[in-house]
Amino acid sequence: MRDFLKALEEQRWDDHRYYHQNRINQSLHLLSSICFIYCYVLLFTSPVEAALVGWLIAMLPRQAGHFFFEPKGYDEVNKATHEYKEQVKLGYNLKRKVVLLAVWVLASVVLYQNPNLFGVFEPATDSAGFVHNLSLLWLAIAMGAVLFRTVYLFFLKDVQTGLVWLTKILTDPFHDVKLYYKAPLYVLRGEMLDPMESKHTVRS
Repeated sequence: MRDFLKALEEQRWDDHRYYHQNRINQSLHLLSSICFIYCYVLLFTSPVEAALVGWLIAMLPRQAGHFFFEPKGYDEVNKATHEYKEQVKLGYNLKRKVVLLAVWVLASVVLYQNPNLFGVFEPATDSAGFVHNLSLLWLAIAMGAVLFRTVYLFFLKDVQTGLVWLTKILTDPFHDVKLYYKAPLYVLRGEMLDPMESKHTVRS
């Protein structure tokens, strides 16, 4: 258990220092995390609403922060190139996120063109029915993306690495709230980049 928690801490630290330097990105992650926590509650009462909130309100701002605000040049803080960070990213790096978002968009188009999705759904007879089926499809895509990457890490690294990453992904909303709750204040002060001061030792 000690090794598991240490590995979890390392994955969280690497994710933070490599991909969350910009305070606007951190602020968007704060908003996103609050929405995701709400989604966790909705999963037990309204999975359809959870999927809609998760993808449209929580996921899009979260990814926008990565694509539009994070620096893509040489990382002076961590002494690493953007290409290196993309290469060592265990989860969904920017290239994989583009693929995931493309699947999300294309799935919507496919469902619109094929309302029963090749026999999976009862064809919707109105817009509410279409949104219901679409939200279930989006929920399946989200769960599939997490499980696929977890199992992939089993083979790429080892079982513990995959399980640690899965734990990190599921607990990120709570951890991000703890980590970034002051980010909007820094933005108002004009302090746009996190100096990444930490007790952790930055690994080369």
